[in-house]
Amino acid sequence: MPATAAEASNGGAPDRRRLVGILALQGDFEAHAKLVRALGAQAREVRLPDDLKSLDALIIPGGESTVMTLGIEREGLAEPLRAVVRAGTPVLGTCAGMIMLDRDHLGVLDIHTRRNAFGRQVRSFEADIDVQGIDGGPMHAVFIRAPWVAEHGPDVEVLGRVEEHPVAIRQGNVLAVSFHPELAGDARLHQLLLASVRK
Repeated sequence: MPATAAEASNGGAPDRRRLVGILALQGDFEAHAKLVRALGAQAREVRLPDDLKSLDALIIPGGESTVMTLGIEREGLAEPLRAVVRAGTPVLGTCAGMIMLDRDHLGVLDIHTRRNAFGRQVRSFEADIDVQGIDGGPMHAVFIRAPWVAEHGPDVEVLGRVEEHPVAIRQGNVLAVSFHPELAGDARLHQLLLASVRK
């Protein structure tokens, strides 16, 4: 069975010094914050460029990518977010967060995503998928108006697929998935993010 956040936090010493920023312009950032705190780290909601200071890791959650794009432009967050990635800070993007990181948006991942690739809201689904680097068996993935990676460069490692479409990828310090691990209560990607901080 996949480790829940509570179970994961019992597996080792809490990492209370780690500060994880969660982009909080739109989307279910509170569910991510709950998992981060359950793992013993601190969560900070990111709405302004100053909120990005002194972060150990960053999460860009799901939501509506158009609304998120407008919010990033309004608050002047685009270049500060790029600077966080360029500095080597571990980053996790989920669903719309994957879209925001692609070539057409923040441009920090060498991928092109297809929005609503599996269909609109009525085509949302759940599936168990294997993700390389994640121990404990398949992840129960919740896909809601989810994208997939339609094209990627040579430095992008595909970690998981659905129907041969990449839905979990990694490039350098950035991990991105098409699904919502926070809705399934599976903290393993968040654990991986915190482990990257320690490395």
